[in-house]
Amino acid sequence: MNQKRDYYEVMGIGRNASDQEIKSAYRRLAMQHHPDRNPNNKEEAEEKFKEITEAYTVLADTQKRAAYDRYGHSAVSGGAGWAPDFSSSIFSDFEDIFGDLFGFGNVFGRTGRARSRAAGGIDLRYDLEISLEEAAAGMETKIKIPRWESCPTCEGTGAKKGSKPVHCPTCGGRGQLRHQQGFFTVTRTCPQCQGMGQVIRDLCSNCQGEGRVNAERVLGLKIPPGVDDGTRLRVAGEGGVAIRGSAPGDLYVILKVREHPYFDRRGNDLHCTVPLSISQASLGAEILVPTLRGQERLRIPEGTQSSSVFRLRALGMPILEGRGHGDLYVTVFVVTPTRLSREHRRWLEILAPFVRVDNKPLERRTAEKVKDIFG
Repeated sequence: MNQKRDYYEVMGIGRNASDQEIKSAYRRLAMQHHPDRNPNNKEEAEEKFKEITEAYTVLADTQKRAAYDRYGHSAVSGGAGWAPDFSSSIFSDFEDIFGDLFGFGNVFGRTGRARSRAAGGIDLRYDLEISLEEAAAGMETKIKIPRWESCPTCEGTGAKKGSKPVHCPTCGGRGQLRHQQGFFTVTRTCPQCQGMGQVIRDLCSNCQGEGRVNAERVLGLKIPPGVDDGTRLRVAGEGGVAIRGSAPGDLYVILKVREHPYFDRRGNDLHCTVPLSISQASLGAEILVPTLRGQERLRIPEGTQSSSVFRLRALGMPILEGRGHGDLYVTVFVVTPTRLSREHRRWLEILAPFVRVDNKPLERRTAEKVKDIFG
């Protein structure tokens, strides 16, 4: 009896190899030693292929690998409760590897009923534009959605009323065809039923056998307060159906919030800019500023400078799916008059000696802030 080689030696890897390194080594060796790639030396290639697959089933399993590292081959022999396992449960771990290598799925031929290619429905997208006020308050609206719906005549079966689909004679209702590839079985989608497992002899006259028809549906939509530009709302089960037999997918509504003439939204906070006259900034004043709930009074203290920022608490956007609101930040700038009457000029000339300003250049950071505020 031949002595088994060390599994790490078989795989060509070190004992500290990671899971990804083990998988990569198996992928490389499977490509190299697969029997179909060695037609002139098929028996030897098959033995080599079995050897590396046996090594992989042990090293790719955390428990088996730990036992093998400690006790060697005896740990994975029948005496220790493990034997080299080539069952479908083990081979299912290899499907991604062989799918990449040879371009087919379910390489090892696990049995089972056909899985419909149309098992999942069609997800739909709908873009909806709303105003900032609507985003803040929330709203209910109606939207019109074109979509595929289950055919009402055949109830989605695709078959003429009074008849039913029958098992596909080519695949026997499995939806797959199986054939031998070396020492294992390869399955492919049945070309006659396209994996459905059923064929229709008498087509529905309304949908021509598809089991679905084009329709337009009006849906009610509730938009919660606090949504933002790009918010995605999912409406479960309101998408389209695929070909016969599928459940509908979901509808995704993507919100576009229009730019507001006054407010700039930053998270849950709102920002706006308000002008002040020289006298309001110098003497102080009480002004009205806009909010999404109407106008609010804001007290301007005397001596207010351009670029001063005032915070109005809880007058921003509501917090989506939460409590409370963001804040409203009001930035003020002082407007210098460009056209003066003789009287205005005279009063300014009188005040000039009392409101002198040191014309020392601003530090760069301060200048950048002023530039940002005034464009």
